Amino acid sequence: MIKQIIGKTVKAIRIKQGLSQEDLAHECNVDRSYISMIEVGKNEPSVKKIFDLCKGLKIKPSDFFKMVEVEYEKGRENE
Repeated sequence: MIKQIIGKTVKAIRIKQGLSQEDLAHECNVDRSYISMIEVGKNEPSVKKIFDLCKGLKIKPSDFFKMVEVEYEKGRENE
């Protein structure tokens, strides 16, 4: 569940900022396919990679984790 929430959050922020997967991958020094795998919930990034993603998305890691927490709590309420 958490992989999907992280992916959904990354994708939502990326799209809101008008970035392509290629743009974000370039900012994070990873392949576009890595970003894609995160966004579809097939890859769970390490904490370091989350910090790299936040830098590329120009948001504070604390804000990112708050967004993930909100989505996680929504999911738990729906169980």
